[in-house]
Order: sequence, then structure tokens, then C-alpha cells
Amino acid sequence: MTSTLPPPVPAVGVVCLRGEQVLLIRRGTPPMVGSWSLPGGRVEPGERVMDAALRELREETGVTAELTGLIDVVDGIFPDSGRHYVLIDYAARWLSGEPVAGDDALEARFVPLADVDRLVSWSETRRVIAEAVRRAGGNSSPGR
Repeated sequence: MTSTLPPPVPAVGVVCLRGEQVLLIRRGTPPMVGSWSLPGGRVEPGERVMDAALRELREETGVTAELTGLIDVVDGIFPDSGRHYVLIDYAARWLSGEPVAGDDALEARFVPLADVDRLVSWSETRRVIAEAVRRAGGNSSPGR
């Protein structure tokens, strides 16, 4: 198969759960500008993937969390914007901080899990969030 896309870029996403809420950002950069998504971004050269996940979470939202496991690895192929990402998605439990949009995000906020299907347009993001909730036993409360 021949493609006009550049080589894939490694990137991370974080499904940060707090009680019955998930942390979402509204994207400020391509692809999917203006869409609700997971906090995340590119893995920097020499950076461990898990460190990148926590860094991107902090940079985009100001929130700190504890990673609880790998959810999935997803191809984000966006021909309209000429991008192909290999998205490494982690589940996380919120530890501290209230979301404030930073870095590439237009907006950041915890949303009720019941609102995810209405807000998030990309089916892969909805699927990854549902899997994180399932693995958390349907109760993502941090126990505080």
C-alpha cells in the first residue's frame, strides 16, 4: 500500500478518571481542531512513554494523576490533515488539580461519563474511555 502520509508519530493519550467523570480537552491544534478528546500529545525524543503521558496531562490541563495501566494502542490516521499517529492510551486516576486549558488545549474540564457519547465525536476515543471505565470496575472513584 502506498501512502502520501509521513511516517507515524508516537503519541500518548490519558483517560483520567475522577469519580464518575473523565477529563477531556477541546483540541486547539490539528487534527480535529475544536473536537473533545483526551489530553495527550507527542512523545519527545528520549522520553519514556509513561513519562510523556503524565507530562502531556500536566501541560494540557494542570492536573496530576497516577497511571493505572495501558488501555490500548490505536492508529490515528487523519488523511485530511496529513497526519498518522500511533496513540498509546493509558488509564489514570486523578490525584490533584482542577483542569485549566494549557498548551494545545482550548478548554479542559471533567465531564460526567454519561456525556461522553454526546461530546466526543471520534468512536475510538469513546471506546478507549469505555474500556478504562470497565477496567476500573465501573467505579473510578479514587477512594477519597
